[in-house]
Amino acid sequence: MNPSVDDKPTLGPEDARHLMHDRFGVSGELTELDGERDLNFKVTAADGTRYVFKVYNPAEDPEFVALQDEALDLIATAGVDGCPRPLGTETDDGSVIRLLSWVDGEPLASFRPHAAPLLRDVGRFVGRVDRALAGLDHPALDRDFPWDLRHTAQTVGTNLGAVEDRDRRGILERQLQRLEELTPRMADLRVAPVHNDPNDYNVLIRDGHLPGLIDFGDLLKTWIAGSAAVAVAYGILDKRDPVATARAIVGGYHETHPLEEQEAEAVWELARMRLMVSVVMSARQRQLAPDNTYLSISERAAWRTLERMSEIHPRYAAYALRDACGLPGCPAGPAVTAYLERQSPAPLVPTELASQGLHVLDLSVAAPTMGQPGESTATVATRIQREIADAGAAIGIGRYDEVRRCYVSPQFIPESDEFPERRTVHLGIDVFAPAGTAIHAPLPGTVWSVADNDGHLDYGPTLILHHRPADGPAFWTLYGHLSRSSVAEQEVGREIQRGDVLAEIGPFPENGDWPPHVHFQVITDILDLHGDFPGVAAPSLRTLWRSLCPDPSRALNLGPEAVAPAGPDGAHLRAAREQHAAPSLSISYDAPLTIVAGRGAHLFDDAGQAYLDGVNNVCHVGHSHPAVTSALATQATILNTNTRYLHPAFNDYCRRLADLLPDPLEVVYLCCSGSEANELAIRLARTATGRRDMIVLGSGYHGNTGNLVDLSPYKHGGRGGSGPPSWVHVAPLPDPFRGRYRDEPADVCGNYVKHVRELASAHPPAALLAESLSGCGGQVEYPPGYLKGAFDAVRAAGGVCIADEVQVGFGRVGSHWWGFQTQDVVPDIVTLGKPMGNGHPLAGVVTTRAIADRFANGMEWFNTFGGNPVSCAVGMAVLDVIEDEGLRENAARIGAHLKAGLIKLQDRHPLIGDVRGRGLFLGAELVSDRRHLEPATDAASWVVNRMRHLGYLLSTDGPDANVIKIKPPLVWTEDDANGMLAALDRALEEQRHQP
Repeated sequence: MNPSVDDKPTLGPEDARHLMHDRFGVSGELTELDGERDLNFKVTAADGTRYVFKVYNPAEDPEFVALQDEALDLIATAGVDGCPRPLGTETDDGSVIRLLSWVDGEPLASFRPHAAPLLRDVGRFVGRVDRALAGLDHPALDRDFPWDLRHTAQTVGTNLGAVEDRDRRGILERQLQRLEELTPRMADLRVAPVHNDPNDYNVLIRDGHLPGLIDFGDLLKTWIAGSAAVAVAYGILDKRDPVATARAIVGGYHETHPLEEQEAEAVWELARMRLMVSVVMSARQRQLAPDNTYLSISERAAWRTLERMSEIHPRYAAYALRDACGLPGCPAGPAVTAYLERQSPAPLVPTELASQGLHVLDLSVAAPTMGQPGESTATVATRIQREIADAGAAIGIGRYDEVRRCYVSPQFIPESDEFPERRTVHLGIDVFAPAGTAIHAPLPGTVWSVADNDGHLDYGPTLILHHRPADGPAFWTLYGHLSRSSVAEQEVGREIQRGDVLAEIGPFPENGDWPPHVHFQVITDILDLHGDFPGVAAPSLRTLWRSLCPDPSRALNLGPEAVAPAGPDGAHLRAAREQHAAPSLSISYDAPLTIVAGRGAHLFDDAGQAYLDGVNNVCHVGHSHPAVTSALATQATILNTNTRYLHPAFNDYCRRLADLLPDPLEVVYLCCSGSEANELAIRLARTATGRRDMIVLGSGYHGNTGNLVDLSPYKHGGRGGSGPPSWVHVAPLPDPFRGRYRDEPADVCGNYVKHVRELASAHPPAALLAESLSGCGGQVEYPPGYLKGAFDAVRAAGGVCIADEVQVGFGRVGSHWWGFQTQDVVPDIVTLGKPMGNGHPLAGVVTTRAIADRFANGMEWFNTFGGNPVSCAVGMAVLDVIEDEGLRENAARIGAHLKAGLIKLQDRHPLIGDVRGRGLFLGAELVSDRRHLEPATDAASWVVNRMRHLGYLLSTDGPDANVIKIKPPLVWTEDDANGMLAALDRALEEQRHQP
């Protein structure tokens, strides 16, 4: 007999408290928990120990409760930590009562995000529990239970009438018909004792990453794969990409409790069956207990997920789960490959053309051939044709299994729950030849479909042939980017002989707007598609798609060079780096990135994934800007030498740079880095004043040399630092939000200036060295008038004032060219760096004629590479781009839009305590509470790492590393800003669910 909702016991907390104390000697506060058939209480004892007290349904078999105790003891003996321990079982007035240890954690249902590593851990844990249960032998395991997936057809059929919605009932009726076909294939699935209900409320997440499992009330002997399927069914609820979630869970389960081939294939359908049972049982139980919301807690999500599952081809899902278990995804893949190796195919292109030579092209993510964003197809086509001709060939070959970054249109970016993984792995071979070149059939077949996939960067006119050889497996071949007129001559069902002319290579844009070529692809299972088939795969599904679309080079008589070589993975690169590089050299993010290319506002990793760069203020005008790289390459082919020779580029650049700065700043020194610039500025100040002491601001950072570490509180006051030397005097950072005088807003500026005045009086300085806006201090914009007051105090004491513009110069603040201009001051010395060369090592110092003349005391100043012709050409190109593309104005416009968006997020998320900065130099400071302003350092780190997984690169800064800093290339668009804001909103919301 199975307990029903009607028989659920009724017992108040006070009576339950007395009963628990009488039978188990435990006292504590009781809180009722949800339960379908039984009464459950959370118990908190006076010493903080927690328990679960259960009062079972009177219809519950005591032998089954004893079975659960035996199962939990067996799991503990196997060393599996994370399940309850039985502490006592009694009988009271016909009902079994039981005390269990409490398992701490958050239900998976309320924990976000469901990242792949976490889901894999869930699968591993459920597999460990089921493996531990394998030795369980008890008569209560064999019971008639509606949640046993072996009885799905009966359970759904019996309760189908409770589903009132006709469309939804139709979904179940169609699936019941499919079950009749599937049942024979499931007859040989193994059975064993399993948990059977690792749903998203029974799976707990402990300490943010360790899974646990509770509620063994559905324990029984049934299909082993069914337990994995239940974890999948509830894991994929409302997921944008349910297959990815299922793969993570099943792959983890397989690691600890290996599945056989037919079991791995069956999990997807078993998960669908569990959801079918769930929705009909919810419908039936809602009729019996309409006020019990717990009984239908997952019903709406289950229906949505069933509808989503119906959109996914079941064979594809089965292949995906086979692949997740390390099996060949499509079982036909190896057989098709073996067949192709035995064939002698006809040439794809005319023999006379192929005989002139083939050249293998590098179209990979790190190669320049495919060009810059926005380049016309004609430009890229010309570049490819020139490369083929320069190699003395007539035909170009684009490689199979090559990771590319040219797939930028929306169809290559599927929906995702964790990371919007762009499809970048090429599944065919491209044959580049002039438009109009005839394409021949390498092997005999039948026309399967004719279509014109006319979307931008799609296949264009496309043919697919079906091959059914007598001595081999059936397969398909696809031919894309053809001409419309030639494809129009084909019709479905037409027999094609080996060597027949199929079509012609199409011109752009009718071929999908690609350089002229044919895309050739072998397909082992067409998945019932006609006219189209994916030609590019997501990197995480690479092995799966290689089984569906094996290497086609054999069908084209090409050698191994037509297959892209595998590069070193991130783990090997990191190991090599740690072996040879300095251990103090850090890597960004918990999951480091292998970045191989940059274009505009984006960086690309070795899998071709694009990340919007939100922190690289070095590439000021965008990564690999064509005007800058062209200037560098052109000058490098002519001359690169030092400044001991006269050269007009040096004079032109120095004059142009000086013209951008206010009088009396007119003398320019060029060097290679911001650290060199700040070192030189110190020498200039000390020579001009005859003094040694320096004043700096708290949390300031000015470079990595010995002197500059001494002058950088961010370094000498942090980990590994030993504090400032006697000649360095630190004034407090004028931070209006969490600074020393945040509670005295009436004269916050005057209070901070007072410190500078007192230091300058007590220790007459050579100079004040200050960032115009504080970067490492947390993107801090000083109170209005602060720099003016500080400069006046230092000058009154006989010192000079140095503005460090390394991070904020060249229009980043939007409103002005230079950050110091926002404070209405003119420094005596300005230091420049990072953005000056857009990544090329170029930096500078600009000062007054008077200071420069004092420095010219007979000791020569010389920098070997500073101001060389190549650097000057690069610097001039950067200035041209800033002005020609209106990037300073863009920084002001996009920065204002972005800041307004951050302020709206501040209203939604209490974690954001302050939003500050200007232009594209912004910060959002995270605090655990807005009253005491405690820094939320761990939360900031979590958010930044989550943003990395969402495709946005940010970082933390500030003395407590709790400020999310935003200082991207100035080419960000409004769409970039909106995308980042949406992702940040999501990350902050998910962070609320962290422990």
